[in-house]
Amino acid sequence: MHAMQYEITLPADYDMGIIRHRVESKGHLLDDFPGLGFKAYLMRERGRDDSPVNQYAPFYLWNTAEGMNSFLWGPGFQGLGEDFGRPVVEHWTTLAYEEGPASGAVPRAAIRRRQRIPAPMHLPGMAAELAAEAPRLARTDGAVSALTAVDPRTWEAVHFSLWESEAPPGVGEVFQVLHMSAPEREKLRRGRQW
Repeated sequence: MHAMQYEITLPADYDMGIIRHRVESKGHLLDDFPGLGFKAYLMRERGRDDSPVNQYAPFYLWNTAEGMNSFLWGPGFQGLGEDFGRPVVEHWTTLAYEEGPASGAVPRAAIRRRQRIPAPMHLPGMAAELAAEAPRLARTDGAVSALTAVDPRTWEAVHFSLWESEAPPGVGEVFQVLHMSAPEREKLRRGRQW
């Protein structure tokens, strides 16, 4: 599985109602997209949940590389680039994915935590340690799902979790979930991915 995210940072005085309207009018377009486990339409507002910026930052978990490529080379991503400029797309290979006790709920919040992987680390042990974070997060009350993924180009891990209501206090960037497209969520393989 492939995790993917891009961030569009907007001016401090940007009307975030524009982003809300965009998601309300276009979010459903990926509700049946082939190869997509889920897309969480995420937003941060400057001054809310300690966010220093206004930002639109959707997060994707793909079941297939073909689905991801169809999106990136298709009209939806092209339209985003025409409206905001083509963003840098971050991409991670998934180490672990788990559903939480609130898996049937519509998520309202998300947390993303980044973690550098130091060069002298023993990679097999580090991968197991990183992967253990997904089930730990997923066991928390209110958790919809959690995953851990790694970018082996930069050796950075990302821990991403979706929450039924308010995100629990902790380390990480908090996002509002405006919509969730999850056409193939039931096909996402749970547990360690190796």
